[in-house]
Amino acid sequence: MNLLDQAIEFAAVAHDGQYRKGTHIPYIMHPVAVGFALQRLGCEEPVVIAAILHDTVEDTEVELIDIETRFGTEVARLVQGVSEEDKGLTWEVRKQHTIEALSEADEGVALITIADKIHNLRCILEEFREKGERVWEKFNRGKALQEWYHRSIYEATSTLQTKAVQQLRSEYKQCIDVIFHAK
Repeated sequence: MNLLDQAIEFAAVAHDGQYRKGTHIPYIMHPVAVGFALQRLGCEEPVVIAAILHDTVEDTEVELIDIETRFGTEVARLVQGVSEEDKGLTWEVRKQHTIEALSEADEGVALITIADKIHNLRCILEEFREKGERVWEKFNRGKALQEWYHRSIYEATSTLQTKAVQQLRSEYKQCIDVIFHAK
């Protein structure tokens, strides 16, 4: 089995029994979608693998050393770069830290972060079409703070001028504008 398939299997086991917030959609669909989006963009294998594993340390019992042992130092570094360090902090503090760290992040971390956010917004938009403004009820922080967060992530990645990052930023901006101005 190749390393990419191993990463999918590893993430599927780690996220077993988890579902996307407020849905019956198995959680594994999200990291796989993020990884495949980056693969289609032509990203290198460590970035794609880290995208598939991006929520394992943050949302499961997996530790960073498990990822490093199984998938290497570069994948572990990328996963660490996109993971929130302390889930005990308030949402606002955690998100502000993410924004600040992203302003100094490298291309791989930025690509995974933006692809992750694009997929999240696409899922929200799909639900918005069914539920309207009620979609925001499942979030502890409402629409205004969600918009602040996404626009801040978008701005924090503005210093990275690589073609891949700029392509994803363009797509991200379109998603932000559609979801936060949808009627």
